[in-house]
Amino acid sequence: MRAAIYGAGAMGTVLGAFLSRAGVQIDLITRNVAHVNALKTRGATIGGTVNFTVPVTALTPAEMTGEYDIIFLMTKQRENSAICNFLKDYLAADGAVCTMQNGLPEPSVAAVVGEERTLGCAVSWGATFKGEGCAVLTSDPSKLTFALGGYNAGNPKIAEAAALLKNMGPVAVEENFLGARWAKLAVNSAFSSLSAITGLTFGEVARGRESKKIALALLNEAFAVAAACGVRIAKIQGHDIVKIYGCRGGLKKMIALKLLPLAMKNHGDIVSGMYYDLKAGKKCDIYYINGVIAHSAKNFGVPVPYNLKVLSAAQRIMDGQLEISPQNIGLLTGLK
Repeated sequence: MRAAIYGAGAMGTVLGAFLSRAGVQIDLITRNVAHVNALKTRGATIGGTVNFTVPVTALTPAEMTGEYDIIFLMTKQRENSAICNFLKDYLAADGAVCTMQNGLPEPSVAAVVGEERTLGCAVSWGATFKGEGCAVLTSDPSKLTFALGGYNAGNPKIAEAAALLKNMGPVAVEENFLGARWAKLAVNSAFSSLSAITGLTFGEVARGRESKKIALALLNEAFAVAAACGVRIAKIQGHDIVKIYGCRGGLKKMIALKLLPLAMKNHGDIVSGMYYDLKAGKKCDIYYINGVIAHSAKNFGVPVPYNLKVLSAAQRIMDGQLEISPQNIGLLTGLK
């Protein structure tokens, strides 16, 4: 089986390094020429909660040849249409694109390659890109899990993708894959968004007196929208996040706020990839995360003031009207 990771940035480099170390033949593909050259000459160096260097096969898109059975897609979601139109010429007739992006990216992939050739994977760990062949794993090595699924539960490519990913960590093949997607979407809407506009780590967001209240509010907005959409949110790493963090006030809210720092204990060093985009003066994928929730909420008349405020803050940063700062938490306090 021939496999590739398209978009070998932070997450893609870490995944490719783990699979390569396990003996899997996989191509790491990125437009970052300096990163490709470093990977070719020195291999992939992974730091953070692990420390190893491993030889990998790295390519630029221009160097791609032949066809792949599975392509793990790890680029920015806003480019999906153009990228998938490019990738379909390198996809075997019975091959599949497995999107590992955040949000709900499967429809945009399926629109190009077809539902029967589209898989999705919700990833429950984080990484930071250092460049020149280096990336940092920011999650506990014991928490490197994947939730995998597709439009058709009987798709044989699901088992093939699972067999590859198991070389890094446990893989759950989800019958309720949409629920798994919404579970990750809820977490990202709370922690990735706040990390992006403040520059704080997930752990710092979860420990901050005001920021954790806002994170909890964002989680509950996502839960309410998912319920309105008829989605049953799946467990994450065995935890029922709706049961634990679903609350409106009182004692349950107090307990949920105390539990949030513990929930981020193994992922506390993660900084949202959207933060690095905003810091570099680039557009970020906030509209594919909080924007998805806000759009769905509008369809069902569900109030989501915190998501709307986060979107506004991120847009102001992209427009050069607001700086990334922990002080931006103040823009979201006191909402109803």
